[in-house]
Amino acid sequence: MEFRRFRKREQCEATGEEFIDHTKLCCQPVDWACGREIPGDFTFDNYFTNAEILNHIHGKRDRFGRPRGYVGDLKFNRKVEWKGKLARIDEVASQIDPDIRKPFRRGRDQQWYFTTTLHIPGVNHKVRVVIIWNKKRDKEPCKILVTNRTGWEVVRILLVYRNRWTGTETYHRDGKQELGMGDCQLRDGQGQTRHMCLAMLAFSLLMDQLGQNRAKAWALRKLTTIGEACRAVLHETLRSTIAWAIEQATDYSRSYDHVVKRLRLAEICKTSVPSLVIAPSRSVASPELRQPGVKPQ
Repeated sequence: MEFRRFRKREQCEATGEEFIDHTKLCCQPVDWACGREIPGDFTFDNYFTNAEILNHIHGKRDRFGRPRGYVGDLKFNRKVEWKGKLARIDEVASQIDPDIRKPFRRGRDQQWYFTTTLHIPGVNHKVRVVIIWNKKRDKEPCKILVTNRTGWEVVRILLVYRNRWTGTETYHRDGKQELGMGDCQLRDGQGQTRHMCLAMLAFSLLMDQLGQNRAKAWALRKLTTIGEACRAVLHETLRSTIAWAIEQATDYSRSYDHVVKRLRLAEICKTSVPSLVIAPSRSVASPELRQPGVKPQ
């Protein structure tokens, strides 16, 4: 697995490294995938839907000799050639008569679209744009997509673009919210890479749990989201740890200090006042388990 990091121009000047902007950095994984003949189409958000990247992808060829395909998110203020003039794509959308918009379903929701082929200044090939509205007579669209696959039907364009959400966006959302991916404070590149690899490993293991047709033995119910899986793992870890501590005290007559040492809680317990005594029975606590200032339970 390879990672590419963006470094600010000031950092590169200070270290003497070559500065690589986001556009060139985006083209590198495209070259990497095409060089290894990995099949598929590229999807990305509107930050990378610029002429240089679109031309770069279109210039690559698949095993059939066709240009590599892409589906991107287009900015509303992007200018296009429309009826012989340059106009913003959102202005073009406002000119589309609601009566010629066509419906399509996305799950239970119905949306409306209009599609056409046109030219974008600086892009050396024709593109197809898909303008989407939530309601038939909405004035402003909710999404505008662009692709170099001018012969594709709208459903296929939407399915390819959907892979961007299911393939990468959900990982970044769950990784930052649940797995601590955004909490890395390491400055060393190798440490940052290891942090990312561990986050990806945790995500993969949790996704494996979600793929089961039934709940695991330790889960109280079938897990459907990464957040549920994280909370279930936390609860199971806490339950098994408490069960182990009780077993050590009741079945093996282990001392309080032994349990604390095995759990590596010695430093924490030195700075906190014990509020719980683990005893082999509810009536009498053995002398070695008694702590100063705490009565046996």
